[in-house]
Amino acid sequence: MIRALVVDDDFRVAEINAAYVARLPEFSVVATVHTAADAATAIATLKPDLVLLDLYLPDQHGLDLLRHIRADPNPPDVMVITAARDGDSVRAAIQLGAVHYLVKPFTFERLSEQLASYRALHKSVARLHEASQEDVDKIYALMRPLSRSPKGTSEPTVGAVLQSLRDAGAALTAGELADRVGISRPTAQRYLTHLLNAGVVDRELQYGSTGRPSNRYRAK
Repeated sequence: MIRALVVDDDFRVAEINAAYVARLPEFSVVATVHTAADAATAIATLKPDLVLLDLYLPDQHGLDLLRHIRADPNPPDVMVITAARDGDSVRAAIQLGAVHYLVKPFTFERLSEQLASYRALHKSVARLHEASQEDVDKIYALMRPLSRSPKGTSEPTVGAVLQSLRDAGAALTAGELADRVGISRPTAQRYLTHLLNAGVVDRELQYGSTGRPSNRYRAK
């Protein structure tokens, strides 16, 4: 289970973001706080895996809090969620090690995609003991935003495909997924290929009575 802390000065936005996170498999919200001081205390006491951090906080800028977080010997990962669009904020967040920078406003599907990518990254790093270059390349590939979808795909459909795979509770073929989402089989296959390349979906072979294997997919 990935334990997340939501930090946002707006009480309503914080509640919405916390509800979004709680809807996702393998995520739980350990607390919702509204100031940098409360965030620092919550991080020290609750030890979350991931902090969803707004930059506009009443007592300290979020980037200064991020610097404080990263100075800890065992810091949580941080995903910046903010209305700040200026290049300096984005560059500073990247330099300070934020795993992603999500600009408000955004949809549940967009946040779901980024957290799914983070979940795959979290699992891959946790399993890592000795890394080959191929292992390292795969981990860095997981940090690419899923929202950079290839031509012919859309953000809402990516979210619907991921949610359908999670809800299924078992691996699905492209045809089975197409029926659940309400899209054609070739379209389903295109989205599955995109998600497979992004590292948030696993593919497995299943052999039937005819001996011909079928590709089945499940969300990580």
